[in-house]
Order: sequence, then structure tokens, then C-alpha cells
Amino acid sequence: MVDYIVLDLLILLFPLILTFFWKMKYYRFWKPLFCSIAIVGGVYIFWDALVTARGDWWFDKQYLLDIPQPLGLPIEEILFFVVVPYACLFIYENLVYFIKERSLNIPRFTFFIPAILFFIGGIFYWRQEYTILALFSVGAFFIITIFAYPQLIQSSHYWLYLLISFIPFIIFNYLLTSTIIVHYNPVAIWGIRITTIPLEDFFYNFSMLSFYLLVYLIFKHRVFHIKSETKPLI
Repeated sequence: MVDYIVLDLLILLFPLILTFFWKMKYYRFWKPLFCSIAIVGGVYIFWDALVTARGDWWFDKQYLLDIPQPLGLPIEEILFFVVVPYACLFIYENLVYFIKERSLNIPRFTFFIPAILFFIGGIFYWRQEYTILALFSVGAFFIITIFAYPQLIQSSHYWLYLLISFIPFIIFNYLLTSTIIVHYNPVAIWGIRITTIPLEDFFYNFSMLSFYLLVYLIFKHRVFHIKSETKPLI
């Protein structure tokens, strides 16, 4: 068995160490990183508090610190929305540093198709409260990005970022759900699981990681005008 706080620390450990001792100087991007964590993390923490209070999921106290829970959430859960973007945006900046960007050259309005499909899917499963929110969040990401930052979804770095970030997601989410740190209300989900991970978690993670990166890049490039260092190797 493993406590939730241990998982948070493991997620943070290597990116935090390498922030100051790595070729890519991650600490240079602390301003957009802070803004992304504050804005996107704030939205997802609110979502989390709402659905936890509603009973879509809950946490097993034997794996949690015995301290007060702000917003009705374990402090470990709140830290999750800090350490995950910190680690995953570290992955993104390394991709930018080491790998040359390749535009997919897909017309941006093509992405209306998956957006519409996710909204339709959410409406179809409107009785399953976690399902509809997870699907709607992906649809909302595509719609917002098409107008706010279309180059993101046409970027090879973005899709590689998601692909690589999903590897630790699967590992850590498996630990959360296999040890039953997090319990899911069967009424709120499909009930389809990959190993022990509810299928909705994959859509939730997709939208969360995507929104963190979207807001990060908007602040990085349009607000603070910070340029990335690049060192193409392939």
C-alpha cells in the first residue's frame, strides 16, 4: 500500500531536481507556469470539490494525512493539481528543447468534428455525471483552442506531450485506483475500466493536461514574451 502524499512527491521529485540541474533551464518559465497552475488548477480544483461533494468519487482516509481538508478535498488531492502540471510541462519544455517542431498542417476547423462528437457523447450520457463533465471538458478544449491558440493542436510537440504524459498518468492513476485511494460512484461513470482506471479518467486527463499547456503557452508567448531555448537533435 502507498499513501497519496507519496505519489504526489514521486511525481514532483525528478522534475524539481532537474529544474536547476539540466540542460533545459526550466526555472526560466516560472511565471507562465505559475499562471497556468493557478488558473487551470483553480478551475479543476473547483470541479473536483463539486463532484466530491456530490459523491461522484471519494477518498479512503487510511491513505490520507490526518489534517483538515480545505474545500472538502484532501490536501494531497489539491497538491495533485500542482505537481502534475509542474511535471508534465517539464516534459513539454524538454520536447521543445530537444526535438524540432513539425506542424501537422491540418485545417483548424477540422477539430470542430471531435469537439461536436464529444459534446454529443456528453449529452447522450447526461445521466452519468462524471461522464458528461469529462466528455464536455474535451469538447470545450477543442472549441476554445480553435479560436484562442489554433497552432497548439497543429503542433507535433503537443501530441507528443500528451503521449508521453499519459505514461506516468497510467502508472500513477493505476496506483490510485488499484489501492482504492479513490473510489468512484458506479452511477456517475460508464463502469468501463482499463486495468482499474475508469475510462472517463482518460478524457479528464486529456482535457486537464491540454488546458494546462494552452494557458501556459498563452502566458509564455503573449503575456511574458518568453522564448524557448531549442537544441534540435532529430
